[in-house]
Amino acid sequence: MEDVLEVYTRPYDPKRPQVCMDETTKQLVADILEPIPAQPGQVERIDYEYKREGVADLFMFFEPLAGKRFVKVTDRRTRKDWAEAMRDLSDVIYPQAEKIVIVMDNLNTHSPASFYETFEPEEARRLTNRFEFHLSPKHGSWLNMAEIELGILIRQCLSRRISDKTILASEVTAWQNDRNAKVVSVDWRFTTADARIKLKYLYPVIHL
Repeated sequence: MEDVLEVYTRPYDPKRPQVCMDETTKQLVADILEPIPAQPGQVERIDYEYKREGVADLFMFFEPLAGKRFVKVTDRRTRKDWAEAMRDLSDVIYPQAEKIVIVMDNLNTHSPASFYETFEPEEARRLTNRFEFHLSPKHGSWLNMAEIELGILIRQCLSRRISDKTILASEVTAWQNDRNAKVVSVDWRFTTADARIKLKYLYPVIHL
C-alpha cells in the first residue's frame, strides 16, 4: 500500500508517465424484440428477454496527472491479451517515455512472465525494461485509480445492452475521447501519513 501511495506523490514527468491499469469484462447481449421508443408520457420499453452474444474484455490505462485514459477492447483476458495491450501502451501511446510507471493489481496474468509467453525473449526483455511495476495489495484494489475510471465508464457507457464487440469498441472510444478532451483528472489526497492513522489496525504491533 505504501509503495503505491509513494508513487502518487511523485510530480508529473512526461518522460516517466504514471499509469494505472485495470480491466473488466462486458457481457454482450442483443435484444430479441426491438425496444419500443419513448413517447410523450411513456418511457422506452425493453423486453426482458435477450440473446447472449459472448463476452469482451476491456483494458483501462489511466494517467491521472495528465487526465488521460486509453481503453482497449479484446475478445479475451488471457496473458497474451494483457501482453499485447501493454506493448501498445509502450510503443503506441508512450513511445517517447524513458520508463512507464505502472500501478496495477496482482492478477496472475499481470506479470512480465506474460511477455515471455507471448513474444520472443529479446522482445519480452525489452518490454519488461520499459516498465516500472507497482502492485496494489490483496483487497487493496481501491488504491488503483484505474478502478475509479472503470466505474465511471460502466455507469456512463456500459450500463445497457450492447450486442457486439464492434459497437462496444466504438462506444468506448467515443467516451474515452470525450473525457480526454475535457482533461478529467483525479485529485488523490490519501497519503501514507493518512494510512498510518486511519488504517493503523492493519500494521503489525511492535513491542519494544
